Amino acid sequence: MESNWAAEHLRTIRTLMERSALYRRALAPIMLFAGIIGVMAAAVGLILHMDTARAFGALWLGAAVIVIAGAFFIARRQALKDNEPFWSPPTRRVTQSLLPPLTAGMILGVVFALFPTTDAVDFSLLLPFLWAFFYGCALHSAGFFMPRGVKWFGWTYIGLACGILCFPVVAQPELDFSAHWLMGFFFGVLHLAYGAYLYLTEKGKNAA
Repeated sequence: MESNWAAEHLRTIRTLMERSALYRRALAPIMLFAGIIGVMAAAVGLILHMDTARAFGALWLGAAVIVIAGAFFIARRQALKDNEPFWSPPTRRVTQSLLPPLTAGMILGVVFALFPTTDAVDFSLLLPFLWAFFYGCALHSAGFFMPRGVKWFGWTYIGLACGILCFPVVAQPELDFSAHWLMGFFFGVLHLAYGAYLYLTEKGKNAA
């Protein structure tokens, strides 16, 4: 029984290594798609002044659902294009590593944004940092089964969230801005930047 588990584990690791290029090709369009949705959601929130906790949470949780559905479609299309099974053991490993932090972030969003308390305004500014923390942890976990850059991208989220969150405490400036700016930066601009990096570096490799 134990030898069978070890053999299956080794096969999974070997398959993950062989499919690192496949994951990298799928990541670029997924990141670009997520970035576009993030920027569009931020623009909608700013233009329509969706600053209440309930409106803020509904907008961004809805955007997250769209991104997840789009990522699923893009990954499935890439797998079919390369004649690879979509729901393979490596894919299950990546999904299992992503689920705990993403689920925790989603539950916090539902509780704090969709069922606000009297202090809900403070949570509207706090949620972008909480979501960035959890998302960074999810990326770092998935990075153990994907290209190494994913782990560093996760640390980028964690580091920037810590730095931006600590800035008001250290510098003590008077901040008066919408949390949509933070969400647009974390889940729009950063995704676009990483997607463009993946696309350009992959294009360079193919040209070489």
